[in-house]
Amino acid sequence: MAETVLRREAPTSHEEAAEALRSFAADGLRVRFRGGGTKMDWGGMAEEPDVEISTEGLDRIVEHNAGDLTAVLGAGVPLARAQEQFAEAGQMLAIDPADLSGATIGGVLATGDSGPLRHRYGAPRDLVLGMTVALTDGSVASAGGKVIKNVAGYDLAKLFTGSFGTLGAILQVAVRLHPRPERAATARGLGNDPDALAQVARELARSRFEMQCLDVGWARGRGAVLARFGGAAATAQAEEAVQPAARAGLDTSLLQDDGEIWAGQRAMQRSGRATIVRVSGVQTQLDDLFRAADIVGATMVGRVALGLSWLRIPDCTPETIERLRARFAPSPCVVLDAPRELREEIDVWGREQSPLMRRVRERFDPAGVCNQGVLW
Repeated sequence: MAETVLRREAPTSHEEAAEALRSFAADGLRVRFRGGGTKMDWGGMAEEPDVEISTEGLDRIVEHNAGDLTAVLGAGVPLARAQEQFAEAGQMLAIDPADLSGATIGGVLATGDSGPLRHRYGAPRDLVLGMTVALTDGSVASAGGKVIKNVAGYDLAKLFTGSFGTLGAILQVAVRLHPRPERAATARGLGNDPDALAQVARELARSRFEMQCLDVGWARGRGAVLARFGGAAATAQAEEAVQPAARAGLDTSLLQDDGEIWAGQRAMQRSGRATIVRVSGVQTQLDDLFRAADIVGATMVGRVALGLSWLRIPDCTPETIERLRARFAPSPCVVLDAPRELREEIDVWGREQSPLMRRVRERFDPAGVCNQGVLW
């Protein structure tokens, strides 16, 4: 029996994308959206779609208003290419996911992905000024900056950011940029006492320091707290920030060439073979997360002030996931990367669909054709 070939479309305009989506919805076809393809396995085990709509044809940097620190980008623009252009003007889009080299703007926003810069600059949704989307009725809707048409009562940018493509297709976004620090320095404290490490991390999170990033890491009974500073005074600030770690008895150091260590923090949020579980909790859980990581044989990275942590678990089982969810309830434990055989046995989200989510989905995609099964 011949293998079914997935139909693939790559529209080059907003109108073309909207019409394609309308046509597929009218025919009752299941549609999947694709950017760089770096997170295609995130979310629930959806049925194989009938058609895939790629954003590769929507890859223009429409505007870069350096004086206003804003930009307008097609959803298919590779994040790395956008960052290169912004860097030439001494600017950056403060989104730094682990898969920077392959991700697109639309894909990063659709999944709400982020990295260590989230500590200072906020989540991806906080950096979006406006968004243009295609809906299943064939309409093109916009909200926020560069408004063409608004959908009354809805903030499209916030709804679509993190929606995993279940409401429609992101076509174009207007984003806020920030100055790119010319210098950086990181204060680091190392130790094997989970309580001391967690306490230092929480003290820094509550301090007056204006850190660019504040992370922890833990592996095999030893961990680190990392505070990064940017700008002309980065070194002086890092020297001051290392003091809480020194008082707690941690091994301290000041890192001037810190790019590799932060790349490592981002890399630990993804895995091609191990299982990644993201725990959305609170700062007071840090020491318990360190201990849980040792129990399940995981390595861990976390955004201290945000309560977000990623456990990288080799040889993970459904029972491991259930143990973590029971231990950290009611904090959500979401499975991101995982082998297919594990994903088939578990609920990656670990929660019931809320009535509000169902109503929003019915409003934007009443036929349920967009990325069906990914979120619910």
